[in-house]
Amino acid sequence: MKIAFFGTGLMGSGFVRRLRANGHEVNVWNRSAAKARALEADGAIAFGDPAAALAGAERVHLSLSDDAAVDAVLEPLALSIPTTAWIVDHTTTAVTPTAERIARWESRGRTFVHAPVFMGPVNALEGTGLMLVSGQKSRHDALLPDLEKMTGNVVYLGEAPERAAAFKLFGNLTLLGIMGVLGDVNRLAHAVGIPTAEAFSLFKHFNPGQSLPARAARIESGEFTKPSFEVAMARKDVRLMIEEAGRGGVELFVMPGVAAMFDAAIARGESALDATAAARAPA
Repeated sequence: MKIAFFGTGLMGSGFVRRLRANGHEVNVWNRSAAKARALEADGAIAFGDPAAALAGAERVHLSLSDDAAVDAVLEPLALSIPTTAWIVDHTTTAVTPTAERIARWESRGRTFVHAPVFMGPVNALEGTGLMLVSGQKSRHDALLPDLEKMTGNVVYLGEAPERAAAFKLFGNLTLLGIMGVLGDVNRLAHAVGIPTAEAFSLFKHFNPGQSLPARAARIESGEFTKPSFEVAMARKDVRLMIEEAGRGGVELFVMPGVAAMFDAAIARGESALDATAAARAPA
């Protein structure tokens, strides 16, 4: 198959090399032309104009930065992309713009599938990791053999075409939230005079991630009346963290937001409920 691939940064270049290894012809374009030209060593053909890269393409793949970048690249090509060439977008984008974009391209008679990934550049090169797909099941089924060769594990999330965008944000929110928490641990350690390596050595013995599925299940169930850790006590611990960091002249970034979440639960009269009650979505 001949594929036009737009966006050859760290992820895109790995995808292109993987597609070449899988035997596809690949035309590439990138806003920074040197990154596209670098892939000619792998047998890709680089173009300075995305419209020119479409020549003969049976499918268009994208790996760009955000919604604005996707639209900036694709909209000028509205009349150039063949109706037979499916568009497969691996970009992490927001839910509402994704739904609007897919509807817009469908109205033009084009097939647009959003397929964001939980992968790093090495995964893209090796064809490992996780790819999310939503939209018409028949489209998922048609793409699946090729997508599996790009990622190894493809998860179908339902008919609504924007659902993959939502689930990608759920995952990234968790990953980035963990980074924020580790940042606060590091700052609190600095405030109390404990080196980062020593503070983080705790996680060789204590894995907070093990509790995530159970706590998620409790939030989902809505049953908070048999607490293992009360809202009021959780809020007290957050206060201790913030106060101790302050004594050391350090500001925490994540925990004040967590404090606000618990304060809202207390204001609802939920002090004696399980701490997971604070994580409920507003009614």
